[in-house]
Amino acid sequence: MFRKVLVANRGEIAVRVMRALREMGIRPVAVYSEADRKALHVRHAEEAYAIGPAPAVESYLSIERILDAAQKAGADAIHPGYGFLSENPDFARACQSAGFVFIGPSPRAMELIGSKTAARRVASDAGVPVVPGIDRPLGSVDEAKRTARELGFPVMLKAAAGGGGKGLRLVRSEEEIESAFRTARSEAQNAFNDPALYLEKAVEQPRHIEIQVLGDAQGHMIHLGERECSLQRRHQKVMEEAPSAFLNDATRQRLGSLAVRLAQAAGYTNAGTVEFLADRKGSFYFLEMNARLQVEHPVTELVLGVDLVKAQIGIAQGERLTLTQENIRPRGWAMECRIYAEDPDHDFLPCPGLIRRLNVPDGPGVRNDSGVFEGWTVPLDYDPLLAKLVVWGRDREEARMRMQRALGEYEIGGIVTNLSFFRRVLDHPAFSSGEFDTGFIDRLLAEGPAKENGTLKEAERAAVVAAAIEKARTAHQAFASLSGPPASAWKAAGRHALMNNRPGTGG
Repeated sequence: MFRKVLVANRGEIAVRVMRALREMGIRPVAVYSEADRKALHVRHAEEAYAIGPAPAVESYLSIERILDAAQKAGADAIHPGYGFLSENPDFARACQSAGFVFIGPSPRAMELIGSKTAARRVASDAGVPVVPGIDRPLGSVDEAKRTARELGFPVMLKAAAGGGGKGLRLVRSEEEIESAFRTARSEAQNAFNDPALYLEKAVEQPRHIEIQVLGDAQGHMIHLGERECSLQRRHQKVMEEAPSAFLNDATRQRLGSLAVRLAQAAGYTNAGTVEFLADRKGSFYFLEMNARLQVEHPVTELVLGVDLVKAQIGIAQGERLTLTQENIRPRGWAMECRIYAEDPDHDFLPCPGLIRRLNVPDGPGVRNDSGVFEGWTVPLDYDPLLAKLVVWGRDREEARMRMQRALGEYEIGGIVTNLSFFRRVLDHPAFSSGEFDTGFIDRLLAEGPAKENGTLKEAERAAVVAAAIEKARTAHQAFASLSGPPASAWKAAGRHALMNNRPGTGG
């Protein structure tokens, strides 16, 4: 049993993992960069170690510095969260060599499915349908042109080592290939330190469906249903739900079986996700497998009543899964919105800064996984994710309405966020009906800025609040001069209101 676990991450996912550790009686250890010295995840840890300057390459991506912190803390294991080093087999191997348990899959399994071309070969060998394409890196622009002609346009250029929309280009004609090849290759090199690209046929207006899998070291592998991840911008997910309105029971069972088959073929253990694309005819194709905990894991937890982080930790300790496929029974519906410090009216430009006011929604069926607090300055150095707002309802419509209610209660003052954007998405008829695809958000944004609906703008709201404060302050000063000892502003405002509403005073 682990006594102490170092969380090699920051923000909301570090806080999420630490909460699970505490509930299991395990002491959480944090690492932090200079920019995160006062961050929320540092507050949640029992011990915290500085690992370098703000740039991630000098801190959260430094294997040497993270292992040094783990040594100083006397940790038994390391949880990578998501992002940063979570899918780096060299990091997993270095953890093991240094005597720490890596809470995730083996380095070998990570290498096998971490390369998109290698993962395509594993899927094909396991009988899992893949999008038509090649399973080797492209050697040149000429080879890319020749392969694209064979497959037929449109095609997708993809980074062999990447994900998250980096090194990804849709190409509709041969004239576009050279420019797309050059920019995708450069982006892949910068993001993953690997410029390799491959090419596959583009699936137009697809649905993006992923299956959560969980496997122990004893060979027991199960799936935990699907997540709908079609709401994307620039190939990056912004909102998820579980289950998917696109699937019926037969398709759900088939995709789950395919995901388990692929994971077993890769010798996979711990938590992972198998992603599929569905075309307009309802055919499904393997896209990739993520060897880590997903950002959107809470929606699965809410519909199944399963703590995936605790399951990860238990498997890493050598425990057998107590869950069986037969007792995985989804209940209700869950949705998740990724709350970012970004401006949806200006191409989602990141908007770091000081959070001056924070009011978090609450009530039945509402969960908020956050990495920030009032008074925290959101740094420019990292992804601007602030929190994940997750709701549960008895059915999809109740979940949608609950999310609308929760978004209406959410207040983040001092910085610009994408809260208004989500309210617009949830109001849209295509989302309400469940009839959308991965191009939905781009089409929504092409409609132009959201129309004013009579509500006050942020600046107008601020002016109203300022006027109310000034009125209360003036009333306090006036009544204080008449009534002796100073009264509070609240008392003064109350007296002022009482006088204005007395009979004969015009109230």
